[in-house]
Amino acid sequence: MKNYMKGLMVGGAMLLTACGGGTEQKEEKTVVDIFQFKVEIAEQFDELSQIYMETHPNIEINIETVGGGDDYGASLRAKMASGNEPVIFNVGGPQDVYDWQDKLVDLSDVELAGQAFDGALSGATLDGKAYGLPFTQEGYGFIYNKELLKKAGLDAKTITSYESLEAAVKMLDSKKDELGLEAVFATAGKETWVTGLHYSNVGLSQEFGSVFEAYNAKAVEFTYSDGMKQLFDLQIDYGRKPINATDYSTQVERLFSMGKVAMTQQGNWAFGSIKGIDEELAQNIGFLPMPIVGAKENVLPVGIPMYWTVNKDSSDAQIKAAKEFLNWVYTSETGKDYVINKFNFIPPYEGFEGDNLQPKDPLAKDIMAFSKAGNTIPWVFMGYPTGWGMETLGVEFQKYIDGQITWDEVLETAKSSWTQSRKEK
Repeated sequence: MKNYMKGLMVGGAMLLTACGGGTEQKEEKTVVDIFQFKVEIAEQFDELSQIYMETHPNIEINIETVGGGDDYGASLRAKMASGNEPVIFNVGGPQDVYDWQDKLVDLSDVELAGQAFDGALSGATLDGKAYGLPFTQEGYGFIYNKELLKKAGLDAKTITSYESLEAAVKMLDSKKDELGLEAVFATAGKETWVTGLHYSNVGLSQEFGSVFEAYNAKAVEFTYSDGMKQLFDLQIDYGRKPINATDYSTQVERLFSMGKVAMTQQGNWAFGSIKGIDEELAQNIGFLPMPIVGAKENVLPVGIPMYWTVNKDSSDAQIKAAKEFLNWVYTSETGKDYVINKFNFIPPYEGFEGDNLQPKDPLAKDIMAFSKAGNTIPWVFMGYPTGWGMETLGVEFQKYIDGQITWDEVLETAKSSWTQSRKEK
């Protein structure tokens, strides 16, 4: 999720000349503005939309992408408040559906909704109506450099617990000079979505069990606080400094992809960034679990990152065009090719049969292997109170990294903020 904002305007008005009488008539296009969060696919998504417009000349698609280090939720609220509302936008789960329910079109009648895997629609379903269509399945953990671990004499298959991870980290640290490492970890402390959402989820998903339990919880206890602190401290102690100045680009592209660190907390969406720097390395990486002592340790968090939604306040023509476009992206042969081979998605839909439509990158393969073995935990952070993960917990984590506050103070503030937010719900 690179840290940049991309706005792209495509197309224009189409002027048609009538066949008789020499009279010029303007046929207005149906304009579909899209406001989406996934920066990794911004260019490829634009390419796909242009292909669609070539065969649908009466549709104009404008795409604006906001994500990475930018807070998509806050940007969406600002976008809506500006009066320039998009036709298609994204929600992340039950809390977002609650926040935006007055704007959401029921998408249950879209062909694609009927092809979604069991449970894939649940995060955006309310009262039996599906208000969102899932982007993809994603997973995250510690992405590691297979060659570096091999050179250090480490077998990644044996790293299945906190104890074995800590031993491996110390071994890598002792051989930093020999391996050409600046540190063992690259930790993106600047990105509060990495810490306040994804990192916290590793512990809180095992406290709540599902995104709905998190969404309905009046309080957060941090049941696995000790284990969460251990793993967080390990990344700080053996992370490349300054941690709070490290953003996604530095973490993934300048450090991990350049072989300056051995591992980093990220998801399979980082594959494209790594491949763009070093294609050989991109084929020689994998996932290690993020083990929390006291909870399930040899697991990867796997879930739906976001859902496509359609704005109820759009015109009937826009709503129809939006449904048709989203359906085409995941059901047409061209769209499916882009979804698998350009977006590097793991589609949560049926209809992706054949070798050419199977995920090929090693991170996606690891996610599928962990899933097949039943070694996954859910994503519950989209059930957090609005803004709590990034604006409260993520900021408190930054203070902790800098030594400004204690771990207990992090928890105290986070617990209080959660409880207060639920009272206001």
